[in-house]
Amino acid sequence: MQQWVIWYNLFLSKLKYIDWLGPLALRLYLAPIFIGVGLHKFANWDDMVAWFGNPDWGLGLPAPALMVLLAASAELIGGLALLVGLATRLVAIPLMVTMMVAAGSAHWDNGWFAIAPGDPHTSTAKVLAMVGVPAAERSLENSVGVGERLGAAKALLKRHGNYSWLTEKGGLVILNNGIEFAATYFIMLLMLLFTGPGRWFSLDYWIARRVGPNKL
Repeated sequence: MQQWVIWYNLFLSKLKYIDWLGPLALRLYLAPIFIGVGLHKFANWDDMVAWFGNPDWGLGLPAPALMVLLAASAELIGGLALLVGLATRLVAIPLMVTMMVAAGSAHWDNGWFAIAPGDPHTSTAKVLAMVGVPAAERSLENSVGVGERLGAAKALLKRHGNYSWLTEKGGLVILNNGIEFAATYFIMLLMLLFTGPGRWFSLDYWIARRVGPNKL
């Protein structure tokens, strides 16, 4: 047993040499997402303002132009900062706020899943339903209806359309538009808030080495 502990501690000591890989991977994953959605908001300004402000078919938020400006700026500037690892802990905060607002205003009423599961037997909600979580049990019931609708849609397309061409780039799904992606991005940003951008491949690292606590 003692030998296993020694080997495990040796393993942990070696990991510190590549501990920058995790933060780097998070940054490179998140950066293009936020840059893309930020650019999209600025490129479609009028449509975004209308969607943010309309209470009937949009989000119904107050001061929609200001809200679009804040969200798009946080996403675009934050995404670029994540890409190069500049002020990483600082930019993570407004991006996390943006994800919380998105989850609460645009996705909350749709539940958890971004893509509605069509098979209750393979749904990740099954584990929670087994311990009696009511929301998970409702999700499994919803999966039955989703599966029926997907089956009907596939049957119609096979009968009246070129089904092989329609599904060549991927299978048919029902968009649920839940909080799953926003929550996932929030958690990834939370990790960067605590770990920072990582060594070697971030401006934060080189600035810190250049300045140093003893030079401030």
